[in-house]
Amino acid sequence: MNMSTYANLPAPSPEQGLNRYLQEIRKFPMLEPEQEYMLAKRWADHQDAEAAHQLVTSHLRLAAKIAMGYRGYGLPQAEVISEANVGLMQAVKRFDPEKGFRLATYAMWWIRASIQEYILRSWSLVKLGTTSAQKKLFFNLRKAKSRIGALEDGDLRPENVARIAHDLNVSESEVVDMNRRLSGSDASLNATVGSEGEGTAQWQDWLEDEDADQAGAYEARDEMEARLSLLTQAMDVLNDRERDVLTQRRLVDEPVTLEDLSAQYKVSRERIRQIEVRAFEKLQARMTELARQRGMLETV
Repeated sequence: MNMSTYANLPAPSPEQGLNRYLQEIRKFPMLEPEQEYMLAKRWADHQDAEAAHQLVTSHLRLAAKIAMGYRGYGLPQAEVISEANVGLMQAVKRFDPEKGFRLATYAMWWIRASIQEYILRSWSLVKLGTTSAQKKLFFNLRKAKSRIGALEDGDLRPENVARIAHDLNVSESEVVDMNRRLSGSDASLNATVGSEGEGTAQWQDWLEDEDADQAGAYEARDEMEARLSLLTQAMDVLNDRERDVLTQRRLVDEPVTLEDLSAQYKVSRERIRQIEVRAFEKLQARMTELARQRGMLETV
């Protein structure tokens, strides 16, 4: 799928206003099964860019909905939606209409994987060197707080800290530190969005009502932890150089430049880029395989 297909898509941004983006993508019609099949065949058989574009635009609402489920990590919602759209593009590129299931079923995993990779790149606590206990705390603190009715902002009461630390098998100091980090991130949800004249809506005004699907939100966080486990295991498919390049380019706070890595390995920048792309494709394929083995892709 060439870049022009992606360039023509609507793009969310704080300047544009998230509400305007959501209104814009609602204009794209949903596809009937037969329409979807024929478009997918045109793309698979003839690399028809217009067919691919229709498949992508008809599923932008799905990508946005999934992206809304990953709020609360202190990341701009517009960027999360953009990452979801990248995952959607990857799904369309690889979709096989002959398998007998709908694109939405297949695309959900690619969208989530793209968002989760973005979170991995963006949060310093969630790297391969982070302990499993810290990852569990990162993705389950809100769930633990909800269970004991401690969802208020600010520091937790000592008794709540002790209970969460016990339940998640981490130290009390880790609970306090993580809660402060996440509480600080939550403040970004109160930032004003929309262009001048659109009112004073906040980011959180455009998010789904948490009470409407609280169980689903918790399930998404549990799924994130499972994905992290998949990622760690899937890294074994890479050789030492691929693992090092991918880690330095995508899994650290400040990615190393292609130029620096080319000097380190004494190869061209283009060769480093090729290694990075190939390593990421191998990693995604291995994660998909592992997900199937664990029953996480039941319909694929």
